[in-house]
Amino acid sequence: MRYLYSLLLSLLLPLVLLRLLWRGYRNPAYLQRWPERLGVWRASPRPADLWIHAVSVGEVQAMQPLIRELLGREPALALIVTTTTPTGARRLHDLFGDRVQHAFTPYDLPVIVRRFLQRVEPRLALVVETEIWPNMLAVCAARGVPVILANARLSPRSARGYARVGDFTARTLQHFAWIAAQSQPDAERFIQLGADARRVQVTGSIKFDVRLPASLRDRAEAMRRAWGMNRPVWVAASTHEGEEEPLLAVQRRLRAVFPEVLLVLVPRHPERFDRVAASVRRAGQALVRRSQGRGCDATCSVYLGDSMGELPLFLAAADAAFIGGSLVPVGGHNLLEAAALAVPVAIGPYCFNVAEITRLLVAEEGAVQIADADALGRLLEAWLGDATERARIGEQGAAFVERNRGALQRLLALLDAER
Repeated sequence: MRYLYSLLLSLLLPLVLLRLLWRGYRNPAYLQRWPERLGVWRASPRPADLWIHAVSVGEVQAMQPLIRELLGREPALALIVTTTTPTGARRLHDLFGDRVQHAFTPYDLPVIVRRFLQRVEPRLALVVETEIWPNMLAVCAARGVPVILANARLSPRSARGYARVGDFTARTLQHFAWIAAQSQPDAERFIQLGADARRVQVTGSIKFDVRLPASLRDRAEAMRRAWGMNRPVWVAASTHEGEEEPLLAVQRRLRAVFPEVLLVLVPRHPERFDRVAASVRRAGQALVRRSQGRGCDATCSVYLGDSMGELPLFLAAADAAFIGGSLVPVGGHNLLEAAALAVPVAIGPYCFNVAEITRLLVAEEGAVQIADADALGRLLEAWLGDATERARIGEQGAAFVERNRGALQRLLALLDAER
């Protein structure tokens, strides 16, 4: 079966490269260092003790506490992190500079993966969340490189898809040295698909262990003063195509009740910044872009967060937050940054990427799940008009995050066992 998978991937490779070219047309960063995806480097990667594969910004952000802990314990430890997206690469560099080596993820063909492993020679590999690549796992197994699936999650929908090729999935999952699952339901889905139950452990989500910089509150207060201390502010975080228009409609509704309310709109993908700005202008709403460095007075309705790595700052300066990717069937994104900052958070109906965390946080009344944009408008109108209710929900969210810390130490124990 893996032979057929590799054959199909080989046949599709020209289309994959054409898609990369198309993405590069819209975002030139995708064309930078693109041969690395084929295992060809301008400067060959240096050998590393540990290889971490994190797809994009969210996964890099999730692994930040682990990387900081490892480098703190062993300053000479050689790390390489691969990402699929240039935004993930940029975020890694912003966080760690040259202390952590970066390469773009090699495509999952045996010859390419072997070439990568021959250059890097890792003693241990760690992949994040749902990165299950059959050839990468098989080649690592052949070379005696243990692979840990960290912060592992598997939605019911994804599990049904993997079940269609059940034997192939089972053989692939058995290559993992450990699967560190975010929750018990995630762990059970992996076991049902054929993972060795003795090597599946519920460690929790490492996203609970993100420690925000001590300076964040001071920077957020300065930003809030620049926006206006007395005006209501809400953040729409990590939005996707199809979400901005209904969110702008929500903002129009809120402006009728709170004339100075500010929407801080933060699209998930940088290549969409210009298109989103054009949508705001077409909607007739006064816009200021973060990248312009201009002031944002009471006439400004939308502040476009077209910068990298500043979402925690925007959240810390806000009264309430909505998490994107959830009004459209993307699956939602991380709620915990907002909750950790004691900011009341709303998420839409499509939250299968963060289903367990959403369920628990909603049950603790630290977040609210809404059915559609109209319900979001009603919720925000209530929240922005009631500081006591906002504080109650925010405090419960922050307490929930604090109670669930500890995944980092459990994951470190698995890494130590395999090193």
